Amino acid sequence: MHERRIIGLDLGIASEHTARILTGDGTLVAKRRAVPTVESLERLEQVALDGAPSGTAIEVVMEPTGPAWLPIAVFFSSRGHQVFRVSSAKASDLRKFLSHHAKSNGIDADTLARLAIIDRRNLLPLELRSADEAALDRRVRACDRLTRQAAEHKVRIKDLIPQLYPMTPLTGNLGAADLAVLERWADPRDLAKAGRARLGKVIATASRGQQKAPRVAEWLDAATQSIELYGDHPAVAFAELAAEVRTEVRLLQAIQAELAQHEGAREVSYRSVDPEELARSLPGIKETSGPVLVATMGRAQRFPTAAHFRSFTGLAPKPSETGNTDRKGQPMSKAGSSMLRTMLVRAADTARKQDPQLARIYYVQMAERGKTHLGATCVVAAHLAGRAWQVMHRESPYVLRDIDGTRLPKKRQRPSSRTATTSTN
Repeated sequence: MHERRIIGLDLGIASEHTARILTGDGTLVAKRRAVPTVESLERLEQVALDGAPSGTAIEVVMEPTGPAWLPIAVFFSSRGHQVFRVSSAKASDLRKFLSHHAKSNGIDADTLARLAIIDRRNLLPLELRSADEAALDRRVRACDRLTRQAAEHKVRIKDLIPQLYPMTPLTGNLGAADLAVLERWADPRDLAKAGRARLGKVIATASRGQQKAPRVAEWLDAATQSIELYGDHPAVAFAELAAEVRTEVRLLQAIQAELAQHEGAREVSYRSVDPEELARSLPGIKETSGPVLVATMGRAQRFPTAAHFRSFTGLAPKPSETGNTDRKGQPMSKAGSSMLRTMLVRAADTARKQDPQLARIYYVQMAERGKTHLGATCVVAAHLAGRAWQVMHRESPYVLRDIDGTRLPKKRQRPSSRTATTSTN
């Protein structure tokens, strides 16, 4: 048997990385510290290989601590070593045992190294992405972050407006015309003075002619009712509230402008990685969901089976076996990317309305097993994740089939240049 050398690396953000080097049987070889420079990492590599047979590959185990993992992964991967990036949850239980009476960076590093001995079969080597894949991953993450930030500003605006306009005209989605009005006349007194003609011109321009006189009347009525209700009462800080609203509007508009640029670049990167748009052939997977799926899945072949990918998404239930009892219906593990899991659950709600087989799964969960809508949708999402893996693994687009396996007419399928059968399991 070849000799193993394992480095458990507790990454530091503002401090040095702490390393513990073990052999395959758990014998301590050395304790070291390192920083993300070629010179420091080369010394760590030399210490780890000291006395080992020629050709020995190091196994480096670390947690995804902020951005600190990337320099380590690039260095050791480029030199032919294996890198494992384990979740904090996986290392947590072993760390609790080893640090029962003490807590130190050295114990954390030792915990990570011993994971490669105790649970080696369940550790997947880290695969660094190609240039196109890395670009897609960054664009997807940027779009997700900016979308969440934009949503926060929208919520804040809708929280502030009822204080200025008790009969708020913002009853639906916050559109471009609403932002244009609030940017100019967040104060109802200013809006009333603006007049119907000016307000109508701003709304028509911002909405590209979609909103006209009825929307103008809604805003003016809300302003009039606010002025009648509040009058000149000192408790209502019209000017200050309006200033805060305008700030939120400007921040939202800036984020939306940046988001539009990232979305355009994301589409270019997505088409480079998935030129046939296989991900978008799946039911419920649309413009945004396709890039998210491809970016978070990476190379489909790194997962041995669909079940492994379902486990990666966190949609698989936690196993619970005692003796001869196997409890079903356990909660999801919720491991892995929350962005991917959220996308799959949302896509599943649409997919069940398009795919008869997924609709059947949803019906069984609701009607026969008494699950709630969310619970049934999560089960559908898990099946959708398995099918997504099959599509990307086989490199063939998804084909809709009836519950008896009959292929549905092409008019009910999304257009694609290639066809293939997708398993229902």
